Amino acid sequence: MAITSLTLFKTIFVFFILFTLLTPQAVADCEAESANACNNKKKALPLKVIAIFAILVCSIIGVTLPLVTRSIPALSPENDLFVIVKCFAAGIILGTGFMHVLPDSFDMLWSDCLKEKPWHQFPFSGFVAMFSAIITMMVDSLATSAYTKKIRTEIISAKSSPAGGGDQEMGGVVNFGHFHGHHHHRENKTEGQDSQLLRYRVVAMVLELGIVVHSVVIGLGLGASNNTCTIKGLIAALCFHQMFEGMGLGGCIQQAQYRSLKKVTMMFFFSVTTPFGIALGIALSTIYRENSPSALITVGLLNASSAGLLIYMALVDLLSADFMSPRLQGSINLQLKSYLAVFLGAAGMSLMAKWT
Repeated sequence: MAITSLTLFKTIFVFFILFTLLTPQAVADCEAESANACNNKKKALPLKVIAIFAILVCSIIGVTLPLVTRSIPALSPENDLFVIVKCFAAGIILGTGFMHVLPDSFDMLWSDCLKEKPWHQFPFSGFVAMFSAIITMMVDSLATSAYTKKIRTEIISAKSSPAGGGDQEMGGVVNFGHFHGHHHHRENKTEGQDSQLLRYRVVAMVLELGIVVHSVVIGLGLGASNNTCTIKGLIAALCFHQMFEGMGLGGCIQQAQYRSLKKVTMMFFFSVTTPFGIALGIALSTIYRENSPSALITVGLLNASSAGLLIYMALVDLLSADFMSPRLQGSINLQLKSYLAVFLGAAGMSLMAKWT
């Protein structure tokens, strides 16, 4: 696929940095933060350094856990427990979008630090989240079409080649050389499996984009804050947040069956984005003010965009795809257990909203 999650992330991140640093901060900077007795830059710095390493470790544990536990029979994709855990992780991602990211966007774009016009007269957060979901669906659909067209071309080429060939990136999944002389229904079955694998890969890449953007934003906010009264609780909440969110992403990466290098790359970017955001916030703490108009607008719009992406991915590509699959449709008992897991995941993230 021509457009990768990494390329999209780089584009959005560069835009975010340029906008935050270059936009004038002439409108009232809302000095309420500096008047807060809890603000102590000297005491806050060691806490933020601790946060970098603590969140990094928790992120690594969360995103690698689904890949490490795949050797455990109880957590293999063929087992019902795997489906239940996956639904729990999807509930966490859904809760992140609805209860963390979107409310933060509304708070920022309705802040008293922004001018009445236009920010208090139009629901920009909902508007951007809505279009973000639509654009995510468009990217999802077009990327799947492009991938499918590419693989079909390679399949035709492999069938016409005596050696069989096959798609190297698919890790041997699409290798039709040995199918000559076999029944047509076996080829159709394999093509269906390859089509499902393509969906898993598109889902994994788009989902990582939304999570990575969100992770940088929350890391930047923590790094720029000097409020010692809230940082300790925030660190604990973000550790759990990143661990569970990493489990959701790790499950998608596992199903995508990427090569080892790509798996490691995706896990690396997820693990380091929040610590990187914290480090960036520390470095920019002298010029970056989280309650300045430019920061509120930039982070608010990015949060709204990330919320729309995460909500779409959770509902459409994760939950709907699983619950409408033959496996869950054929078992009411498994459906009920999976729904309970979704509710628990979403409820857990909702409870964390108090501290994040």
